[in-house]
Amino acid sequence: MREFIVEADGGSRGNPGPAGYGAVVIDAATGETLAERAEYIGVATNNVAEYRGLIAGLRAAHELDPTATVHVRMDSKLVIEQMSGRWKIKHPDMKPLAFEAARVFPPAQVTYEWIPREQNKHADRLANEAMDAGKRGERWSAADSMAELEAADAKAASAAGGHAPTAAEGTRTTVAEGAGTTVAEGAGTTAAAPSSGWAPADMGAPATFVLLRHGETPLTPQKRFSGSGGTDPALSAAGREQAERVGAALARRGTVQAIVSSPLARTRETAGIVAARLGLDVTVEEGLRETDFGAWEGLTFGEVRERYPDDLTAWLADPEARPTGGGESFAATADRVAAARDKLIAAYAGRTVLLVTHVTPIKTLVRLALGAPPESLFRMELSAASLSAIAYYADGNASVRLFNDTSHLRG
Repeated sequence: MREFIVEADGGSRGNPGPAGYGAVVIDAATGETLAERAEYIGVATNNVAEYRGLIAGLRAAHELDPTATVHVRMDSKLVIEQMSGRWKIKHPDMKPLAFEAARVFPPAQVTYEWIPREQNKHADRLANEAMDAGKRGERWSAADSMAELEAADAKAASAAGGHAPTAAEGTRTTVAEGAGTTVAEGAGTTAAAPSSGWAPADMGAPATFVLLRHGETPLTPQKRFSGSGGTDPALSAAGREQAERVGAALARRGTVQAIVSSPLARTRETAGIVAARLGLDVTVEEGLRETDFGAWEGLTFGEVRERYPDDLTAWLADPEARPTGGGESFAATADRVAAARDKLIAAYAGRTVLLVTHVTPIKTLVRLALGAPPESLFRMELSAASLSAIAYYADGNASVRLFNDTSHLRG
């Protein structure tokens, strides 16, 4: 029985953006390239392009010999783990593609292996050739392809201890950075994507939550407890101006693809102002509401300390403790926020979403992403109308990209 190796890749310049895939079928016994496939597919995400590359490679192998065994090698950890059955496929765009790939060969004839990007250069160059051709308004041509030669040259240079980046490599780097840094760079940081084993090149594009605390209300400058059990105040004039400034800043960056808001008035008003600037709709998520502070609603910290000293001391020491009058504990808030986080990660995989919410939910998301203890909530400063950002990867890891940025409110 013949054995083929299928190497596949895909990329998107913008994620989503102009995208293409590449795939190569190799004779496992001789190392000979038997078939190449590449195509510009229009606007798509990295993950969609990677799946399309996998499908094209499997189909090319099937055309050569439908009875062969196939060993798939890709640098997309997401695709490999999902097709191997170790990770669930949650995103609606991925499910039909995975199903289509699984139908090309009987499952028993196909195995999957993740490889570093450096070992997938042939398919990588094919994908970039396809994107370059699409940019020129042309179709990729196998006759004009230099992918196999460039991959061989790169392999030889690597074996000799040298490295000569090609134009295709530079393009691929742009794709990977675009997938990994998203809005966090535009929001005030230039930190590169993490370089550990769960980096974007391995995991695919993360779900990135840009966290916006609502603008000021009349209670904000007075530093009064204002949760989900109080008067539900609207924005003040200052708060509306802050929301306008946020909207203008995010419009300049152009990376937000959806907006989700807490159900409270101040967040919905903030979200509405930003959404009008970005031309997006607002979805309301109940799990993003602020903590219910019970009898402390509307009071300052000093007033609570004077009236309910024992309850306040217990609350500061124990995340399970509730505010006076049957409010919500920080532990209960964390459970609610974590459930909303997981729901939104599944719904917006690979996309950048603006979450308009409150102090406690934002601090909780940051705390959970960092694996920090509950008492860390009291060690974070979060300003009105500030921006923070967290990227969530397919393997469950998270990366805090930004915290309490207020640069858009100055000047």
